[in-house]
Amino acid sequence: MTETTKPKKDHPWLFRTYAGHSTAAKSNALYRTNLAKGQTGLSVAFDLPTQTGYDSDHVLARGEVGKVGVPVCHLGDMRTLFDQIPLEQMNTSMTINAPAPWLLSLYIAVAEEQGADISKLQGTVQNDLVKEYLSRGTYICPPKPSLTMITDVAAYTAQNLPKWNPMNVCSYHLQEAGATPEQELAFALATGIAVLDDLKGKVPAAEFPAMVGRISFFVNAGIRFVTEMCKMRAFTELWDEICLDRYGIAEEKYRRFRYGVQVNSLGLTEQQPENNVYRILIEMLAVTLSKNARARAVQLPAWNEALGLPRPWDQQWSLRMQQIMAYETDLLEYGDLFDGNPVVTAKVESLKAGARQELETLDAMGGAIAAIDYMKARLVDSNAARVGNIETGETTIVGVNRWTEAEPSPLVGSDGGIMTVDPAVEADQIARLQAWRASRDAVAVAVALEQLRADAAAGKNIMPASIAAAKAGATTGEWAGVMRAVHGEYRGPTGVSRSPSNRTEGLEDIRAAVDAVSSKLGRRLKFLVGKPGLDGHSNGAEQIAFRARDCGMDITYEGIRLTPEQIVTQAAAEEVHVIGLSILSGSHLPLISEVMERMRAVGLDHIPVCVGGIIPEEDAVKLKAMGVARVYTPKDFELNRIMMDIVALATPETVAA
Repeated sequence: MTETTKPKKDHPWLFRTYAGHSTAAKSNALYRTNLAKGQTGLSVAFDLPTQTGYDSDHVLARGEVGKVGVPVCHLGDMRTLFDQIPLEQMNTSMTINAPAPWLLSLYIAVAEEQGADISKLQGTVQNDLVKEYLSRGTYICPPKPSLTMITDVAAYTAQNLPKWNPMNVCSYHLQEAGATPEQELAFALATGIAVLDDLKGKVPAAEFPAMVGRISFFVNAGIRFVTEMCKMRAFTELWDEICLDRYGIAEEKYRRFRYGVQVNSLGLTEQQPENNVYRILIEMLAVTLSKNARARAVQLPAWNEALGLPRPWDQQWSLRMQQIMAYETDLLEYGDLFDGNPVVTAKVESLKAGARQELETLDAMGGAIAAIDYMKARLVDSNAARVGNIETGETTIVGVNRWTEAEPSPLVGSDGGIMTVDPAVEADQIARLQAWRASRDAVAVAVALEQLRADAAAGKNIMPASIAAAKAGATTGEWAGVMRAVHGEYRGPTGVSRSPSNRTEGLEDIRAAVDAVSSKLGRRLKFLVGKPGLDGHSNGAEQIAFRARDCGMDITYEGIRLTPEQIVTQAAAEEVHVIGLSILSGSHLPLISEVMERMRAVGLDHIPVCVGGIIPEEDAVKLKAMGVARVYTPKDFELNRIMMDIVALATPETVAA
């Protein structure tokens, strides 16, 4: 190479920022700003009511509207969300699962209004229901009809949206739920297999290889970046193997493991949050360094996500990190840096062997759909081991269990270092929704929804009827209501059995304290763990219930998505001694307020209530003023201390005081 010859650079990956909040109009302004800053793809975050198929005025939506994403109730919201953004030129990722057919229908309807050639639309719907049962919790219907909806989307895109990724197997939340690398590999690949097995009967044999090529993955990259990089190489090799051996896909391009990534949010810390910048950068290396296993799209969390909702500046900082890596370094000038490395090869082979063993177990059970209970229990157990290692110090977390003394962070300014959503957003959104319902052609909506119901009941592909319903003016809640009526609702497994695990070593003192207070109470200490609202992030609640059970408490944990009324009714029926509530969506104030009001109304205000979540200090003060006994945030990682707090709160003298 001469001095004047520049090495040829690879094209960088797509730069995305996972974004959306408050309203469609505010999110639209944010997207246009981010695109102007150099973002090259859109990644839409929907709020929890939208993700779970409820309109903004549903009882379960209370306090959740616009919190963790943008509310989209109908065609008008979707039209506003993408105003002045030419969809034919975009590559749009929509993190939507159970209502994926519906949100894609709204997207298609808006694109048609813009005059777009639908066949040119590029993007992805996540559309992975299996991981929703295991980790994220935004499912609606039982597994089998949900799988049918996934492949309905895939079959429709095969004919009409050939550039669209119809299903994004999402192992990201598996790692967030505690999966080991081998479990993450196996559970995600098993999901891909389940989808392809079902899809084979819905597309012509000649078109099937191309559809295999359109299945993509969305993965997590954790802090152990050498292991994570090897995991990505293992993913690429195992997927190639599955596509060739199981499905006979001859064309190499259709066997390519195509994936986007969000680096780990689980490891972001509330303590010394400035350290998260380094964690995010290191985790990005795992999915960019190895050319043969490089991500096609990367979105990075913001440094302050353990504190609350990031501000636009925080998202910009993460975007700049990607741009510096891609454009200032020489990374993209070289081939794969790890081919032939014996250490890397050995690690990759070890991960593949572990994943194959797990895949054989799942296969023997009948595949991913049949093995959901098994996988959920495995994840809860793995997460318990992870949490235990942090508590004992076997796993070091800088600023959390070592080197905890630190200067106050100047990044956390007068606004608390986060953005807050105006509570008035919910009322505004509901008013727009009601105006939309009043202005539409009710007869046309009814006809469209009846056609949707008939097609779903008959086993026809629901996409054409969903698109017609979108254009007629139906709402997200109405679409999901039809799916619930036809297929039924579903409550996923909690992964927490009532039988103690083998993780009771070191709990002797707490078990003795539980026994002592139970004697004073005249029966076993009864602890109710509840998740009010739509927040499906159940990892924390599961670990609290898991540890409380192993400490000898009589636990009640029914899983996610309960109304405050249901929780209070259950507390009364089971005569519990302490209630623990977990909310990570930012909706703690309205939901806990309603729980406390209902408890007072039925004479249960003597029962101590603990609350856990991503809760700013000023909100913790408000919760305690409502009567909440204890408030826990991500910095409270010592579960044994929380267990002793529960014992103290249940002690009759404490309750009487």
